[in-house]
Amino acid sequence: MSKTLVAYFSCSGVTEKLANTLAAVVNGDLYRIEPAVPYTEADLNWNNPRSRSSVEMSDKASRPAIAGRVVDMEQYDTVYIGFPIWWYIAPTIINTFLESYDFSGKTVIPFATSGSSGVGETDKWLHVSCSGNTRWRPARRFPDNARAAELKNWVEGLNL
Repeated sequence: MSKTLVAYFSCSGVTEKLANTLAAVVNGDLYRIEPAVPYTEADLNWNNPRSRSSVEMSDKASRPAIAGRVVDMEQYDTVYIGFPIWWYIAPTIINTFLESYDFSGKTVIPFATSGSSGVGETDKWLHVSCSGNTRWRPARRFPDNARAAELKNWVEGLNL
């Protein structure tokens, strides 16, 4: 029997809301990707080039530590990974997550939230962080008001 995981990183709650809706649509387990050191409001100030998020995003090798691990990742065949768009790509903590597990033989499907920015080069920077023979699907951005019906149509169109 195929099992699905919806893992997500969210600072403001927008991606969390979408991940919860998606988990209900796909009947999947939910996992919140939490940084070992939580982000403060000052850390997330993208207008400050010395803020934590700005420093991390300007260094493609940055890998913020994650608190906790998915229990028994091996049981999942399909893994949706959600995040907000930062600087037109996924936050580097998502690379940390992908590099922490073996995704060989799994289907990995990134999804993002953003007020207006597209996914940019997200696929390019994330796909390389997956080990083994991963079935990668292109990232998809959703607005903060995406409904279950929109997510269901997207999932059905993936032909998993």
